[in-house]
Amino acid sequence: MAKKGRKEATLPWQQIGILAICRFAEPVAFTSINPYLPEMMEYLGVETDRVAYVAGFMSAIFSLCQGLTGIAWGRAADAFGRKPCILVGLATTMTSSVLFGFSRSLWWAIGVRATAGLANGNAGTLRTMVAEMVPQKELQPRAFSIMPLVWTIGSILGPAFGGAFADPATHFPAIFGRSAFFRTFPYALPNLLAAALFLVGLTAGTLYLRETLASRKHDRDYGLVLGRRISQIFGRWRTPSPSKGDDASAPLLGDSTRPWEDPETPPAVPAHHKSPEPRSTYAEIFTRQSSINLVTYTMLCLHCVASDQLLPIFMHHPRQDHGADNPDVRLPFKFSGGFALNSGRIGLLFTIYATFGMFVQFLIFPPVARRFGALRCLKACATAIPVVYVLTPFTALIESPNGQQGAMLGLMAIKSVVTVFSFPCIIISLTNSATSTRILGTLNGVATSLSALGRAAGPAVGGSMFTYGAQTGYGILPWWTLAVLAVLGAVPLWYTEERDGFGSSDSDSDGEETDCAISEDDAEAPPPQSGSDPTDKRSRPRRISCPPGLSAARRLSNSLGTDGFGGMSL
Repeated sequence: MAKKGRKEATLPWQQIGILAICRFAEPVAFTSINPYLPEMMEYLGVETDRVAYVAGFMSAIFSLCQGLTGIAWGRAADAFGRKPCILVGLATTMTSSVLFGFSRSLWWAIGVRATAGLANGNAGTLRTMVAEMVPQKELQPRAFSIMPLVWTIGSILGPAFGGAFADPATHFPAIFGRSAFFRTFPYALPNLLAAALFLVGLTAGTLYLRETLASRKHDRDYGLVLGRRISQIFGRWRTPSPSKGDDASAPLLGDSTRPWEDPETPPAVPAHHKSPEPRSTYAEIFTRQSSINLVTYTMLCLHCVASDQLLPIFMHHPRQDHGADNPDVRLPFKFSGGFALNSGRIGLLFTIYATFGMFVQFLIFPPVARRFGALRCLKACATAIPVVYVLTPFTALIESPNGQQGAMLGLMAIKSVVTVFSFPCIIISLTNSATSTRILGTLNGVATSLSALGRAAGPAVGGSMFTYGAQTGYGILPWWTLAVLAVLGAVPLWYTEERDGFGSSDSDSDGEETDCAISEDDAEAPPPQSGSDPTDKRSRPRRISCPPGLSAARRLSNSLGTDGFGGMSL
């Protein structure tokens, strides 16, 4: 029998849109505390000269705690499904956000931030879902740019959101001035409003988000059942029907002609016939290519986050007289000083920086990455970023304030392009280095843990170097340290291989199997060898056809066998 023709692959926009709704509340909540955090620390009794230290510690404790549980969340996503882990993460983060707004002591605030880090592994799980929704390599640049774009938009709105609604009894006395509640809890309002955004994400995820884990995606989902009922009541959106077109054009909720796609119908494969998913082993997760990508990703997080933290400190630092009669200046290397800008001006520069990044992320990154490939873009960015770090401190030597800020905006624009390209590209490379979609949750959990450690270490290293450089008169010290770290982090890229994704352009656009037919060429295909992973499409020499509702991966699941490091599981 001949193979049926296949339509051009397209993005599952509706499901990615649901993921974006689930993601949006987190950057708003996390960045909304930045404008009022110093004031909040003083309200909680922290001495003025210790506010910066305590605020930095509070940021670091979140990343450290997130790093401690990232792998555990990845394993949970591989065992119980992606959707439950995302919903639990949203619920715990929403609760932590509300409790943070009700802080009456410093230790309460620190404990809540630590709990928020421990209880949320959504960053890795969301990346895993995107990878499983979009296995086609040619679609990955666009798909993997959407979540960072959502984070960028949230990061722009978050500070304005938090600054506007913090301490409303003082800022809006006509409305909240007589409220004893907001005088007692001056920072509750922005966190309560953020909780409303989390509720929107939880509702959308519960009712409309589909599971992508192969061993769980056919299980009954009562949230989808409820969403179907609600949609039938309002008579607007209907459930996507994979057999009637791609996910980009199918209605969101409605009738399904495939029983195994209908959330009300039991799975096509009875539960007692399902083989249990084997635990992933060290050998499967930490392959040579995955390890290289993990090192690169950790180093990228370290120096990029450190740079973003140092920039406002550098721009706020007092100016220095660079004249020849100043004994503290010996050009070209010994000098210090900054721009002496106030917080309003720094905020404006960062708003321009973030807006430019959003433009690059949505319009420039996808076509460029699709044309040149993720690895080439990564190498180009890794070559450019050390140069940006080396040049940054020399902007302080420009005498004109406008010239200083113009030069800094130029370097920040280059840094924005590097950041926008680097993070999605390293995630694409890391995803494609996985030996199977079955371990993607754990692999992304490991990446979340390591990147969290990098985000915690980066500000500590950068801040220490800046303090030491200011004391010794060498303002170049923190920036050149970041340049060295960026070079060290770039070295593994030249040992990285660019691999195909888990799907190809000839696969189905929505990642689901269509009605399969065994072609004459495949009729004599040998059975899979013991130990092979059927979820890894790259390992299949031939396409194995399947009866309706039963993908090749599920038909071969009984032959799954993993053995690495003597069979020791992670």
